[in-house]
Amino acid sequence: MKKLFKPAHILIVAQLLLISGCMPFKDAFQAPKAILPKNFGGSMGDSANSATLSWRTYFGDPYLIALIDTALKNNQELNIVLQEIEVSKNEVRVRKGEYLPFVNIGLGSGFEKEGLYTRKGAIDSQLSIKDGKPFPEPLGDVNVAALARWEIDVWQKLRNSKRSAAMRYLGTVEGRNFLVTNLVAEIAEAYYELEALDNLLEIIEQNIEIQENALKVVRQQKDAAKVTQLAVNRFEAQLLNTRNLQYEIRQKITETENKINFLTGRFAGRVPRSSSGFLQEKIDSIKAGVPAQLLQNRPDIRQAEYELQAAKLDVKSARANFYPTVGIRAAIGFQAFNPAFLLNPESILYNTAGDILTPFINRNAIKALYNAANAKQLQAVYRYEQTVLNAYVDVLNQLAKMENYSNSYLTKEREVEILNHSVQIANSLFNSARADYAEVLLTQREALEARLDLIEVKLKLLQGKVNIYRALGGGWR
Repeated sequence: MKKLFKPAHILIVAQLLLISGCMPFKDAFQAPKAILPKNFGGSMGDSANSATLSWRTYFGDPYLIALIDTALKNNQELNIVLQEIEVSKNEVRVRKGEYLPFVNIGLGSGFEKEGLYTRKGAIDSQLSIKDGKPFPEPLGDVNVAALARWEIDVWQKLRNSKRSAAMRYLGTVEGRNFLVTNLVAEIAEAYYELEALDNLLEIIEQNIEIQENALKVVRQQKDAAKVTQLAVNRFEAQLLNTRNLQYEIRQKITETENKINFLTGRFAGRVPRSSSGFLQEKIDSIKAGVPAQLLQNRPDIRQAEYELQAAKLDVKSARANFYPTVGIRAAIGFQAFNPAFLLNPESILYNTAGDILTPFINRNAIKALYNAANAKQLQAVYRYEQTVLNAYVDVLNQLAKMENYSNSYLTKEREVEILNHSVQIANSLFNSARADYAEVLLTQREALEARLDLIEVKLKLLQGKVNIYRALGGGWR
């Protein structure tokens, strides 16, 4: 019976029992359900996509291009993200080093004196270092050795951890691209807003001049007893109201310039721009492509995908904690009681050992880490699905915005033409006493509001051009 239960056999059986008792739970893996439609809305799919264009080509305005170039060099938030990428890159190096052997070189020295009336002291007093030479008191100890430690990555726990860090590094790179996309869009939006404000101010100044001339005419007619003081007061009040509008617009111009200067990492200063052709700014045909292209063009989707892959690897790494770890330790060097004998062949020391450790009792911490990794993996799945859905809806909204504001601009442009003609008619009728001053005031106010609205609609169109480019994933190339 003793032959059937050798110590080696018992050790192997015990180890197998430990391993089988430590098997983890089933992974709570869930594949993403984000399946994109074949096209956007009811439009026919077309592989041509504006997102593949460089932002230099897409915008074309030399002033705007110069501003974006400056922002990509000086923007503080972008530079902070670049340093986060460096942190992630070094995290990959840390993880890579964990599954390679660790070798340290150590140098130590010391001495000790054992009491004579102790077991070790009594033995030392009877021994000698060499023939006729007793142990010195105190006994010195000098050593220099190379120490090696290596955890053999049997279950690829450390390799999966390294791969996870690599996925997160790639995710930070895509996060930087997403920030570039938004930075380009934010500067372009502010630039077009600045041009719109310049045009609003110009229209108001033109109307101030027209209303000043109208006020002079009304005063002359009042002197000729053709109108009363009430008409003069109404014309003057309208002039003051129009003058007041310019101050609010000038304040907005200052704030928008400061916003652009902040994004470009500069202090206050005038932002160069060309506002004269704002209403004639062409909006080229937008190519939305097909929804599947969002998976490649949108940096936020790509970042969420890398985070999902990293979370899957984290689950594998956490599951490996349930399995035994295999380690090897070794040392080689010299040790002597006197430095004079340190490099003698008799002073050489070496050792090696291997161990297998497996969790057996109180595995709550391991279970908690494993369950947390599973929960984070599910979070990454839902976040990926949410990001894909948000990107698709974003494109749909921007396409609808472009279509509706294009129609609105054509309608408002026709309205401005009619009201401008109506102002001329109202002035002629008033001068010939065939219309009262109220009709002139009302027509002038309606014409001014229509021209201001036209600028607002044009601004929304240009900002729509920016936002559809961002929504499609353009701007980071």
